[in-house]
Amino acid sequence: MAKKQVELGPTGRPERVIPAPKTLDRHGPARIIAMCNQKGGVGKTTSTINLAAALARYGRRVLAVDFDPQGALSAGLGVPAHDVPTIYDLMLGKVKDPREAIQHTSTEGLDVIPANIDLSAAEVHLVSEVAREQILGGVLRRITDDYDVILIDCQPSLGLLTVNALTASHGVLIPLACEYFALRGVALLVETIDKVRDRLNPSLELDGILATMYDPRTLHAREVLERVVDTFGDSVFDTVIGRTVKLPDAQIAAQSVLEYAPSNPASEAYLKLARELVQRGVVA
Repeated sequence: MAKKQVELGPTGRPERVIPAPKTLDRHGPARIIAMCNQKGGVGKTTSTINLAAALARYGRRVLAVDFDPQGALSAGLGVPAHDVPTIYDLMLGKVKDPREAIQHTSTEGLDVIPANIDLSAAEVHLVSEVAREQILGGVLRRITDDYDVILIDCQPSLGLLTVNALTASHGVLIPLACEYFALRGVALLVETIDKVRDRLNPSLELDGILATMYDPRTLHAREVLERVVDTFGDSVFDTVIGRTVKLPDAQIAAQSVLEYAPSNPASEAYLKLARELVQRGVVA
């Protein structure tokens, strides 16, 4: 009798069916995850929005923190970021209670703390503060019991704001585009994570590396993904996010791809990523 051929996924591992996670009987305290890559254009904000929506779909209470002065996360989830309290106000102590800055979204179970261009001045204001790397952590600790997961959408740099995010977090998730030079900047990011772990946050973990913008039709994308898996091994998620116009279209429409194009493969991919995070024990 012929052996059944094992179907391999894009990472070269056997395809697995990951079951839907069990419903939680209680909520909190949250695992805080920094979505981080100092290279722009890797799908970081897109992945923050859609992973947050996917986790909320599975009954998790999720807070997405916009920590990028461009405010793309806030815009992509359709929440106001002007004339309202923002993460900048919380960081500078202008607003004391983080709950005053929380905005609800159209996705049940998904909230946002917005950001706008004011945040670009935060590093200048914080540079002389005592324990300046720990300010965001102090803000988020006050609301961890309200959520199961807090995702921080970091700006594409390794400055003081990103160090704050890493110091505040339990783990880091690195979105990595399947493109030329993709691996070049990751070594520097991993070095920064190691420094933060050594000096500021000993419990910081690498929760995983997410391959994004994958086009299986191109040899180049397949080769880049193969190199990523060879370099980082099991840290690379089985879930791979394919390239599709529906992802930027959804952001322009201020929706997650789960709402905007539920039958698109990207929608299932982010749901699979949420299931994989639960299966790996990264989140409850």
